[in-house]
Amino acid sequence: MGSDTDPFDDPPWAMQLAVRVEKASPPAHAAVCEAAATAVVRLLTDPRTTDPEGEWHARVRRWESGRIRKVTRRGRGVRWREAAGLAGVTVDHAGAQVRAFVPGPVDQVPPPLAKMQVAGLDLAREEPKPPPPAPYAALVLNPDVTMSTGKSAAQAGHAAQLLLRNGRAPDVAAWVAAGAPAHLIADTPWKECLRYATAVVRDGGFTEVPPGTMTALAWLVNAR
Repeated sequence: MGSDTDPFDDPPWAMQLAVRVEKASPPAHAAVCEAAATAVVRLLTDPRTTDPEGEWHARVRRWESGRIRKVTRRGRGVRWREAAGLAGVTVDHAGAQVRAFVPGPVDQVPPPLAKMQVAGLDLAREEPKPPPPAPYAALVLNPDVTMSTGKSAAQAGHAAQLLLRNGRAPDVAAWVAAGAPAHLIADTPWKECLRYATAVVRDGGFTEVPPGTMTALAWLVNAR
């Protein structure tokens, strides 16, 4: 998805994702990735985005006309509370809180977000959990590619966004109506998952992995 727009044009745009990481009770890796995927979809399907007269519509459309770049940040305490006042959608899921913000130029990140740290978000990997009731998005991160939790959350968000835009309309509609839940699969071989995938993410190579690396897959599991 995207166009031939140079990502380094004047200037590149990105969707910021913020993860709440309190010292006493940090979230787990999979829960953050799942919450990030859901938050991205909920922002993209919010009436403020989908309505041509909506307050977020023009910014999201401008961002999606180029690369769907995402930047994951982490915050706690007062920094989290300050950022929560900016335009966006927060998802609470399995002990994780992730907020997706309306996209904007990377050189104009609002101060409450700019204060949040970008690098170094790496959380504990928990044991796989049962999936939610269908419909839900099945997400898979490439087990042969080393990525931090922050990078993984961004890739999960990419996969969910591609699934939203490219999945079968009736299936996507049912998923969105259910709240766009997501489930990170970690116990199925990558090659087998490739056969199911509707969305395949190849990274732009801005951080952690070389350009073109296949990082994530997604498909919809339907309630039928």
